[in-house]
Amino acid sequence: MNTIITKDGTKIYFKDWGTGKPVVFSHGWPLSSDAWESQMVYLTSNGYRCIAHDRRGHGRSSQPWNGNDMDTYVDDLSELIETLDLHGITLIGHSAGGGEVTRYIGRHGAKRIARAVLVSAVPPLMLKTDANPGGLPLEVFDGIRAGVATDRSQFFKDLTITFYGANRPGAKVSQGIRDAFWFQGIQGGLKNELDCIRAFSETDFTADLKKFDLPTLIIHGDDDQIVPIGASAHASSKLVRNAILKIYPGGSHGLADTHKDALNADLLAFLKT
Repeated sequence: MNTIITKDGTKIYFKDWGTGKPVVFSHGWPLSSDAWESQMVYLTSNGYRCIAHDRRGHGRSSQPWNGNDMDTYVDDLSELIETLDLHGITLIGHSAGGGEVTRYIGRHGAKRIARAVLVSAVPPLMLKTDANPGGLPLEVFDGIRAGVATDRSQFFKDLTITFYGANRPGAKVSQGIRDAFWFQGIQGGLKNELDCIRAFSETDFTADLKKFDLPTLIIHGDDDQIVPIGASAHASSKLVRNAILKIYPGGSHGLADTHKDALNADLLAFLKT
């Protein structure tokens, strides 16, 4: 397996497919790099080098007790990028991975980054606060923590319903897609996935978004039941200068699967601009 060892001794697994200009993917919670395979195959087949890693505590990476926070996640990503000596990167993140992309640019800068794409992403801030009244109450995330701690396997199976919009009239979400979500989620460490809930829900990315000075594409479904579009994509698009906001009508949170063809085409078009 392709792996790097970070400064604190954590093993990070990654996929590195193809040749050409680099595209680096960050996955959502509680998934792994496998969540991006359809996009990676498509873009690699169109002349790009696609790289995706399993966040620490997720997938095939190590499951350390410490370091399950957004700053450490992006430091891991930075070590991967530097180890592979990548430049001119298009950095793409989904959900919590969109937070990772955003904090990476805020913390490490865009010297190596040419473009950014946020897909169903959590920034600027998921948690409802006095300054962010459109966010979700803390009780929502406490409920997620309780569900994961009580019966993680069943919680992940149930989560696929809203994640992919399987509860909507006319939805065509296969059992296979839902099973793949469960399989990826159950590979992660319980402690790591519990900690990550706080990382993706309580991290404020507002200042990071204001540092963006590169072409940015924001993609979100207007029927996202996990990360509602109002306090996320709409708010982020107002903070990032000259951001392109593309809304998928009826789109779920799991766009990489439910809207695979449209997402692939939009990513390729953005890469070619």
